[in-house]
Amino acid sequence: MARVTSWRTLRRAGDRPVLPEAEEADPDYRFTLANERTFLAWMRTALGMLAGAVALVHVAGNKHASTTQRSLAVVLACLGILICLTSVRRWQVVQQAMRRGEDLPPSRHPLLFSVAVALVGVAVVVLLLNGGSRL
Repeated sequence: MARVTSWRTLRRAGDRPVLPEAEEADPDYRFTLANERTFLAWMRTALGMLAGAVALVHVAGNKHASTTQRSLAVVLACLGILICLTSVRRWQVVQQAMRRGEDLPPSRHPLLFSVAVALVGVAVVVLLLNGGSRL
């Protein structure tokens, strides 16, 4: 990455002007709003996970609930909390990158959360196949 002494530098990847770390500028409001919409989508996902956990707790509240059902409720609640916390940090990092004119940082969160939700889905299917009347 080549640095120039002026307030702007150029990168090889697309040769976009990039502000040094000390200097920031407000990005186009449309990008800021898009970043906020993405954050709100992650928050809706977190709320969905927590709602699923509450539903499982309600089902698992009876004395015949299995340990697996209770464990799934805990996993969903933890996923919801984790998504909530990581989405805030992701929003901040993207906003800062836009203010500095940098490339947006890559994120592994979609892959990790997709795998986690898929594993919870497999566990639910196994529970349904092994005694769905109690779930």
